Amino acid sequence: MTKGYWVAFADVNDPEGYKAYIAENAKAFRKYGRRFLTRGGKSEAPEGKPRSRAVVIEFPNYTAALECYRSPEYATAMALRQGKSVMDLAIVEGYAGPQPTDS
Repeated sequence: MTKGYWVAFADVNDPEGYKAYIAENAKAFRKYGRRFLTRGGKSEAPEGKPRSRAVVIEFPNYTAALECYRSPEYATAMALRQGKSVMDLAIVEGYAGPQPTDS
């Protein structure tokens, strides 16, 4: 079974208030087996206009990624995020097929 991922781009406009969201989302993320691959570190945007923070979260599978987002635990966290940030989020299934060849 392939992994699932959250791919998020966010602008945080209230960093102090955003801390409550971070503390609360940890409950849902822990429950659904998340692992942060990126969490708002250095980035460069050679194309397009992404937001200031890029976050990629890995889940054991696509179903867990969806269930986490739809969970009551994450709903509580989302309510705390309102007015403190703007986020674009995609939940995607990992790819386990063959890689392109160099020919």
